[in-house]
Amino acid sequence: MQDHKIVELFLQRDEAAIHACQEQYGARLRSVAYGILQNQQDAEECENDTYLEAWKAIPPHEPKTYLFAFLARITRCNALNLCRRSEQENRIVALSDEMASCIPSGADADTHLDAVQLASAISAFLRLQKEEKRNIFLRRYWYLDSISQIAQRYGIREGKVKMTLFRLRSGLREHLKKEGYSL
Repeated sequence: MQDHKIVELFLQRDEAAIHACQEQYGARLRSVAYGILQNQQDAEECENDTYLEAWKAIPPHEPKTYLFAFLARITRCNALNLCRRSEQENRIVALSDEMASCIPSGADADTHLDAVQLASAISAFLRLQKEEKRNIFLRRYWYLDSISQIAQRYGIREGKVKMTLFRLRSGLREHLKKEGYSL
């Protein structure tokens, strides 16, 4: 079923919308959650919570052309919230520390540009990168994959993944400086 039809079901408050989402996106949403939580039961819980939050958020939102992205963002937030409540928080902190050197702190971002502009600047930087580099960056910092998972996914050595990420962070830091962010 196409995204706009599923959204129409949500707008009509038809429970078939949830079943359509499960059928079309359930495995991918569980994969997003599992990548963060490393626990199948928690990933399934996040998936179910996503459907409930989507039910509450549609309307007013009408993600007719970007339903998966809408659901994935909810799933990721749910998984990160669950992570924060568990001992896996250390994993999130380690990844945050990796990015700390290239992204301004909350206070700096507030004084220079709001979060939307920062996201736009990061997106612009990523669009300049080759597809493989962009995917490695997203797998690490959006999906929270480990270095070894990324290496296995793309059939490359872990050292190459580490070096690619290092260079991308350095490039992002320089790009953000040019955009007027103080780091």
